[in-house]
Amino acid sequence: MSKPRVSTLVGGVFVALALAATVTSVVFEISIGAQRRASDGLEAGWISGLAGVALAVPGALMLRRVPRNAVGWFLCLGGLHWAVDGAAVAWVAYATTRSPVPAGTAESYWVYQRVGAGLLLWLPLLLLYYPDGRLPRGRWRWAALVSLGATAVLPLTLLFVPARIADAMDDGPAPAAAQGLSIDLLTLPLPDAAWQVLLRVGYAALPLSMLIPFAVVFRRYRAADGLERTRMRWLLWAGVVDVLVMLSALVLPQSWLGAGLFVAIAVTAGAIAVGVLQPQLIDIDRLLGGTVLYGSLATIVVLVDAGVLALVTTLLGDRGAALVGLLVVLVVYGPLRNRLWLLVQRVVLGRRHDPYRIISGLAEQLERSDSPEHQLLAVARSVAEAFRTPYVAVEVHRTGGQALLAEFGTAPAATQTLPITYRDETVGRLILAAGGYRAALSPRDERLLADVVRQAAAAARSSYLAAELQVSRERLVGAREEERRRVRRDLHDGLGPALGGVALRIDTARNLMRADGVRADALLKQAREDVSAALADVRRLVHDLRPPALDDVGLAGAVGQLAERLRTPKLATQVSADLPADLPAAVEVAAYRIASEALTNVAKHANATVCTVRLAADGETLVVEVADDGTGIAAGTPSGVGLVSLRERAAELGGRCEIECPASGGTVVRARLPLATTAVSS
Repeated sequence: MSKPRVSTLVGGVFVALALAATVTSVVFEISIGAQRRASDGLEAGWISGLAGVALAVPGALMLRRVPRNAVGWFLCLGGLHWAVDGAAVAWVAYATTRSPVPAGTAESYWVYQRVGAGLLLWLPLLLLYYPDGRLPRGRWRWAALVSLGATAVLPLTLLFVPARIADAMDDGPAPAAAQGLSIDLLTLPLPDAAWQVLLRVGYAALPLSMLIPFAVVFRRYRAADGLERTRMRWLLWAGVVDVLVMLSALVLPQSWLGAGLFVAIAVTAGAIAVGVLQPQLIDIDRLLGGTVLYGSLATIVVLVDAGVLALVTTLLGDRGAALVGLLVVLVVYGPLRNRLWLLVQRVVLGRRHDPYRIISGLAEQLERSDSPEHQLLAVARSVAEAFRTPYVAVEVHRTGGQALLAEFGTAPAATQTLPITYRDETVGRLILAAGGYRAALSPRDERLLADVVRQAAAAARSSYLAAELQVSRERLVGAREEERRRVRRDLHDGLGPALGGVALRIDTARNLMRADGVRADALLKQAREDVSAALADVRRLVHDLRPPALDDVGLAGAVGQLAERLRTPKLATQVSADLPADLPAAVEVAAYRIASEALTNVAKHANATVCTVRLAADGETLVVEVADDGTGIAAGTPSGVGLVSLRERAAELGGRCEIECPASGGTVVRARLPLATTAVSS
């Protein structure tokens, strides 16, 4: 086992000393009567002790992980300072209840009153050295040093200034328990005017000296990116919490101020440690946004509550104000406050907390939309308005690898994506702006979005499919009429004139039979050839209408003959069939055409060595599968006429055709055709 580093031991010592000082404070506090403690005018030392522990523990963790970072040392030293300050004031409060006053009481009060002023230094030190433990470079380094010097003027002056001068410039008298205690331990012989100037400069420089640390933090935040920016956002979050704590101090009872101070110090120290050691522990953007949102809402409601109570007290006086105020809150202000809360939520976050209004509003917009594009745009607009997000895009997948996209707003640099599922199938995606508190989605928000968009996307997809079905019907009607025109043209321009010519040749041959037998025989021979050509045209027309092999040898035999014709020395074909006896004619034709097109593609493009065809009935579905071990289809290759015709032939019967390229290689064409069909295919 490796020995712990010195920095780890030092951090443990700091924590132990801070805990010991805090326990000492608690013991002294318990030993003092509550009535005496309430009248002595001194602060509660145990609160300062807890604040010191809250600083020392994160500091010790930083000393263990990053001992070279000065921020960890500042946290530990500051924590010990706070704890010792609390123990000192607790001892003063306890010692002044004894008679005679124990020795060391004046020294403890000097530590609390004069050394305690040095607590002002720790905040600017942390701000200037966070997060890397180094001061800024260049001119900002000198500005930081000047700022620290200005902050130190008051604590250093208070160490040596005579008590009579310090008390004269203080706003109020010394606490009752401390009156009579001398704290002139390190006085220097300077004129009173000099001390007064130093004190005035120290008090004036104190607020001004904080401007440079805040400017350094702002500059670092603006210049940071990536992980460093995440670290700075942790400090920003701590600052937001501190501001909320200070605002709450305006309306909360005086007894709560100590608890607020502890919360602010603990949150700041914890945020600093997490920001340095593990900044990606949680999503700081979501945490920061939620803190700003709900902290602001709570602050507004509390301030309004305090205003209502103050107004009632002013109008009615203290007597009866409590009862009347309670009635006013219950009867009048309670409902108004609830509406105020909902109004602020709606302004900041939209209507995400009112799912019924979102769904009803979307339904109303969908009813007014007459196309899939307009429906998806209505969905995007409804989501943007409901969630107060500047950008929403809804994308629904189409058949053939295409997608229908509707956008509302301007696309930002950072987005987040949520899948849209329908019947356990991903049918699209929802794209939202990322970053900011409005973009932070709770699990409840994500479920609401999924429900709203899924139903709307299903409606849009149904409208698109209906439109696509109408286009397909029109295409089928057009194809049928084109086929009829082709057959009519072939019969009128080909078979009709051929048969008419045969009839004329036969009549001429009859007339020449007796006079010129040789010429008559030549005409009959030509007529025989014309009849053979006409018969070939008839067979072609018949084959185009329905392959004769289907009637001669059935679907399995016809596909087998086709596979045999495509067999080559480099390509081996195999057909397996398990079919019912009475296949519908339309299904037979569609299955044959699909298998024929797939086999032709294999022979022309696949560079395969083995091709297998499987025909099988799967319940009420006929499965046609053509698989090869060729090169497959490259990703992103657009569908050609042949692949599109495969899908269209299956869709004509209410089936579907899938084309896959498995990881093992090759291509698999799999069509599923319903057997219960009355459609007619060609």
